Amino acid sequence: MRIQFIQLENIRSHVKSTVPFAKGFNCLVGGLGCGKSSILYAIDFALFGEPLGRSYDYLLREGVNSGKIMLQFVQDGKSYRISRGLKRRSQNINQDFDELQLLQDEDLVASGKADAVVEQLMAITSLDKELYREIVWVRQEHLKELLNARPRERQKRLDELFGLSNYEKAWGNLAGLQREYQTERRIYEKDSDVIGAEGLSSEYNDTAEEFTSLEIQLHGLAKKLQESEKALQCADLKLRRLEELRKQTEDLRRKETEIRSSISGAEDVLTSLAKRIERKRDAVKNFRQRADSMGEQLESCKTELENLKIPSDKPIEALKQHIAAFDDQITSLKGKQESILRSIQKNQKRHSSLSAENRCPLCLQPLATEYRGNLIQKIEDENAEFRNMMSQLQRDIVELTKTRSRADDALSKIQMLDPRIKECEHRLNDESQMMIELSRECDEKKKLANELRKRLQAIQAEIDEFDVSDLEAARVTRDDAFRHFYQLESDLRGKEDRKKDLAKRLDELKERINNAQEKIEHMEKISKIMEAISFIRDAYRSIQPRLRSEFVKVLRNFVQQVLDSLVGRDQPSMNVLIDETYTPCVRSESSVEREVSNLSGGERTLLAFAYRLGLGQLIMQSRTGRGLSLLLLDEPTESLGTEDSSVNRLADAVSRFKATEQIIAVTHSEDFAEKADHVVRLEKEGSVSRISLGNE
Repeated sequence: MRIQFIQLENIRSHVKSTVPFAKGFNCLVGGLGCGKSSILYAIDFALFGEPLGRSYDYLLREGVNSGKIMLQFVQDGKSYRISRGLKRRSQNINQDFDELQLLQDEDLVASGKADAVVEQLMAITSLDKELYREIVWVRQEHLKELLNARPRERQKRLDELFGLSNYEKAWGNLAGLQREYQTERRIYEKDSDVIGAEGLSSEYNDTAEEFTSLEIQLHGLAKKLQESEKALQCADLKLRRLEELRKQTEDLRRKETEIRSSISGAEDVLTSLAKRIERKRDAVKNFRQRADSMGEQLESCKTELENLKIPSDKPIEALKQHIAAFDDQITSLKGKQESILRSIQKNQKRHSSLSAENRCPLCLQPLATEYRGNLIQKIEDENAEFRNMMSQLQRDIVELTKTRSRADDALSKIQMLDPRIKECEHRLNDESQMMIELSRECDEKKKLANELRKRLQAIQAEIDEFDVSDLEAARVTRDDAFRHFYQLESDLRGKEDRKKDLAKRLDELKERINNAQEKIEHMEKISKIMEAISFIRDAYRSIQPRLRSEFVKVLRNFVQQVLDSLVGRDQPSMNVLIDETYTPCVRSESSVEREVSNLSGGERTLLAFAYRLGLGQLIMQSRTGRGLSLLLLDEPTESLGTEDSSVNRLADAVSRFKATEQIIAVTHSEDFAEKADHVVRLEKEGSVSRISLGNE
């Protein structure tokens, strides 16, 4: 940024003044109170519009109601013009936003709103109020402010200007964020769904298995119900026909009917008992075969565990612990893999660093060629050994994974077979007992039937025309069909109700499992985020002192260069040292170190100027990516005298300093002004400042 000119209207002692500036060293020279510093105040107001104190009383001329400032400057080859106004209202002085304008050439960029103008100005110049007032503009009596500050205050202030305090703020802000995530993770860890996720999955699998089995049963029951309904209809039709026939012969065969009915009932019961006994016999046989088959499977699974060197006679929980030990071994091997992988990556970084640069990656010292080659070969050999170890570990992991899978399959089958075998044996005992009871009942029914047949033979001679057994058989068939149909229908309704309950329970379990999985996944994400935050915090904590050390090195070199040009060859040299708090001290040729407080007034002024100039260049470069293109100095010759040529040396140094495109200095020293490229003289006639250029 380079200022071309500024126009002041009713600003302090300036009624209407235009002050031009040139590239290079500009000097505003004049006596006390002639309006030199007012021009610097006007530049500050034009750029940022904010007062230096609580009000604008120091700017607006006494006895007038309005004032105006217009500043024109060049940035990156483009010309800009900014105008601001002041207006007195009653006892207060405020900024007149009607006068606020920012133009590029003749095109309006922003107007009327202070925030919009400041935002655009920041985008154009990369300057904000803090940088300008701390670095660009060195106000009167503020030149030594940083030198006189306490070390920790100086460090804190400069860290903020360098942007290093942002790392400390970020480190602190991340701590709060880390605590929030930690609290959220603790909540998830205590969540009932997360804690019982494994139990929910097991319950869901058992319920799903029961639901599938129930669907198969329902399909079979529906088919049987259709067949039973047809059988019931046929039996009912046959029974109605026989009832009609029975009515016709009822009187003749009453006694025979009673006897035959009894015999028929006994025979039906015997038939039913025989069928039930046969079914029980088949059931006993089936349960025995199933128990034997599952026993063989159980022994096979135990043999598999024995082959894997797992004792099969242990309880289930003990077997689970044996299998869990495989997971611990696998996890341990994977941890070793990760450790070796980090060592390989670390060696690769060292190898890349050594291959790219001929210096030690740790101490940054140059290395001999032979030592560097041996070091690279050693790293390559070590990485080859690490890769062999990685391959062996991977083979061990694969083998352990296979063994663990076989053991887990065997244990799962044992857990499934053991209760089934017990259930099968229990059912076998029940069916055997029921078969014995049915056989005993069958014998009793046979005796009863034999007695009825004897009685029937006694009266058969009297009745031959009607066989009542057909009627009874039809009735029994119909009753059996009805009972069978009713039983099937009842079972079907019960199973359908059970199916609805299971479906509802499955939906509930699925929703809870999904919620638990989402919470577990979110908890895992939180853990990863916390790891990342911890890594970032460590990085923020470590990078600040490193950057500060680099800034200090560059600052010391720059300050030394400026100070050498100020002191001159015919004067004793002043070697500058700067510590981590940015505190400078001077080492003499006899290696005696002197603090700033032990320097003479002139030496402190020279050191303060060099220090501020070095800081300005470095801070502007780090904050904006640009050097210090503009420097405003208010009475920089403070504590310098003409008898020791210190004023002339300072003026010579400023005039030769080409790193800053434009320097504007306010001084009352004619000796200092003689070295300027462009001189603006100020005089005061009455209460009004007058401007003249050069030696006019």
